[in-house]
Amino acid sequence: MADGKAGGTKGGQALLFLTDEQLRKGIEAMFFAYRGFTADPDRILEKYGYGRAHHRAIHFISRAPGTNVNNLLGILGVTKQSLNRVLRALIEDGLVESRVGVQDKRERHLYLSDSGKALEAELSEAQRARMRVAYREAGHEAVAGFRRVLEAMMDPDQAAYFNAMATKEDKG
Repeated sequence: MADGKAGGTKGGQALLFLTDEQLRKGIEAMFFAYRGFTADPDRILEKYGYGRAHHRAIHFISRAPGTNVNNLLGILGVTKQSLNRVLRALIEDGLVESRVGVQDKRERHLYLSDSGKALEAELSEAQRARMRVAYREAGHEAVAGFRRVLEAMMDPDQAAYFNAMATKEDKG
């Protein structure tokens, strides 16, 4: 069991048994990886007086231009008050545009302005560069396995948003 796998199979797949210490190391690795993953964008955001909530809003508005506030609330899983604070700053600073809905005048649809798109590109490139290096170092099989682990950790509602974005990408 040196490789961490049990001899038996379930549904044609080898069962994986991990000790609490191995799981703890995985948790710690995820914690430190997240710190690294967010470090570069944090430095960029600091110049604008923004935080990670602003980054997440910018990212998902970029991924779904025209999304409405309720959809963004669902994706981010934050309170309306918290999101309004973030959006107010981004709109006032000219990074996000809020447009009245065509079909429903009560809805507000969100778009990045040109300066918002530029900031999003800078933030995303910093993260893509870090991931590109890590993925190349880990190799194709590890990358595929890592994605499966991340997807397995998602709550069903989060997985639905993730899969909807992937489906849009496949069609586009």
